[in-house]
Amino acid sequence: MRLSRYFLPVLKETPAEAQIASHRLMLRAGMIKQQQAGIYSWLPLGFKVLRKLENIVHEEQIRAGHVPMLMPTLQPADLWRESGRYEDYGEEMLRITDRHGRDMLYGPTNEEMITDIFRAHVSSYKDLPLTLYHIQWKFRDEIRPRFGVMRGREFFMKDGYNFDVDYAGAMHAYNRHMVSYLRTYERMGLQAIPMRADSGPIGGDNTHEFLVLAETGESEVFYDSAITDLKLGDREIDFDNWDEVSAICTEWTTPYARTDETHDAAAFAEVPQDRRKSSRGIEVGQIFYFGTKYSEPMGATVQDGDGNKVPVHMGSHGIGVSRLVGAIIEANHDEGGIIWPEGVTPFHAGIVNLRQGDAETDGACESLYKALTAAGLEPLYDDRSERAGAKFATMDLIGLPWRITVGPRGLKTGVIELTSRRTGESEELAPEAAVARLTEIYAGHM
Repeated sequence: MRLSRYFLPVLKETPAEAQIASHRLMLRAGMIKQQQAGIYSWLPLGFKVLRKLENIVHEEQIRAGHVPMLMPTLQPADLWRESGRYEDYGEEMLRITDRHGRDMLYGPTNEEMITDIFRAHVSSYKDLPLTLYHIQWKFRDEIRPRFGVMRGREFFMKDGYNFDVDYAGAMHAYNRHMVSYLRTYERMGLQAIPMRADSGPIGGDNTHEFLVLAETGESEVFYDSAITDLKLGDREIDFDNWDEVSAICTEWTTPYARTDETHDAAAFAEVPQDRRKSSRGIEVGQIFYFGTKYSEPMGATVQDGDGNKVPVHMGSHGIGVSRLVGAIIEANHDEGGIIWPEGVTPFHAGIVNLRQGDAETDGACESLYKALTAAGLEPLYDDRSERAGAKFATMDLIGLPWRITVGPRGLKTGVIELTSRRTGESEELAPEAAVARLTEIYAGHM
């Protein structure tokens, strides 16, 4: 993409309403525009990152054996009356009446609707286990939306729902989701720690939140620092192997890690003192097992092996995709702007032309642009007639992991400059060597 043809409305000044780094930087980098409190338009750069995160979530859900679908944003209120949640959910639910006087709602979650779909089409244990998920916009009418996309009213979320014939199968689904989430966050360059949490209005006894450690987090968390050393890495996982998946979950849930709602001071005191840590955390996902909470009142049953009708065991599992954009920025920024991890960057590298209009410099930039594109990478070429300082500032603000600087002085000796946004270190390379280096760097992220 050539910057002269792109829509990137960067701001020099920080809007007064932005209280945390991710909100400030998303506004300044032209990623979002506020339309109303807690409701944002996603401008091209922000939308590009959002789609990258969505694709990673899809890939990891499908890898774990989960089946994608799409449910509507609006739901009939009668489904929620069946489950008993319509009145209980409170004022965060946006209630709507259509032109025929029917009660509707803008879905904050989809347990009722997915249960209705299941009961209409599945009747035998032979069709289980089954996990369906979608990624869709949700709405919760927060009394005080703040922190940009971190606590908005409209948000983009993956929510998945498992159906199993018994408790054992449902707990395997729970464990499978935990492992798939760990892999998802690692691919995004995040360390999200699973912590025992409170189930809230979703219900159920078993639930873990995934939290990214950050000073701006809304939750106080307590953890054994040993958990921060755990990585899945390139481990191959058979998601149908109950013992293997359970062992990974045990590995991640044995070290103490809890939110303030479930904190146990006595258990925490047993952690070696040098590993006892407390911090703030940003919630980026949560998994629940709630048994027959929805299937019993809504009649979602299957015929078991003995011919008896039994309510299915269920769980729900969410990832806040739009919230993740803010969480990644909170964990990856400096005074100059955003620092995107390679796995989620909107563009793989920025090309800065130091002398736009100079035939040799223009030609070298064009050649680099074509070579990177041919290698399967997406460069952002700053071909504007701006001073070099302004171009560097823009690249630092939007946070592309690598910058290629092309100028007449370097070209005299056949080199360009490759700079790491994270470390600030620069290296002079021949153009073809820079392309080869970036291709190698991104090989594990494509």
